Amino acid sequence: MSTCNKVHEIFNQLPRFYFPFDETKIPQNGIYILFEKGEKAHGGDRIVRVGTHTGKDQLCSRLRQHFLTENKDRSIFRKNIGRAILNKNSDPFLELWEIDLTTRTNKEKYSKTINANKQRQIERKVSDFLRKNFSFAVIEVGDKRKRLELESKIISTVSLCDECEPSKNWLGNYSPKDKIRGSGLWLVNELNKTPLSEKDISELTF
Repeated sequence: MSTCNKVHEIFNQLPRFYFPFDETKIPQNGIYILFEKGEKAHGGDRIVRVGTHTGKDQLCSRLRQHFLTENKDRSIFRKNIGRAILNKNSDPFLELWEIDLTTRTNKEKYSKTINANKQRQIERKVSDFLRKNFSFAVIEVGDKRKRLELESKIISTVSLCDECEPSKNWLGNYSPKDKIRGSGLWLVNELNKTPLSEKDISELTF
């Protein structure tokens, strides 16, 4: 059995969370593994994104930024979903969606250029898509260094696997990001690096 097969077997057997999720059942620190409706691999649901957090006790906060907070500049995942939706529809708003509005300078600079109602409409579409199509599992990892190491290795393991291919209907196929289309993952970082070792696998099942 390949390492990626083992990883999918482990994470497919974990308790699954769907929106709306009960935060009291989610650890404060850890890694989340996202699955998407219609995406299959290794006899189960295909891993489509792996993520974590850097701040202490911020796992739920990070998940809220993806599923609840309608601000694509606080979640690159949301931004990438929006990019694919806009690109699929050949919507010219994609160019404005790319602008980071977290700084006061950019807010002032683009306030008259960006249609706020249109922005809210896209944020709502992103939220609807996320909440209807994604579920996730979590593993508790208290140590920040270990979290980041395992996150990177899990991503690399999946991205290096020839059997983990997206379906023809996968929204990510419309992403303007080559790495998303090429990897079948909603990710552009930590692809094709160092995969999980047998020791790492044993830690995932601890």
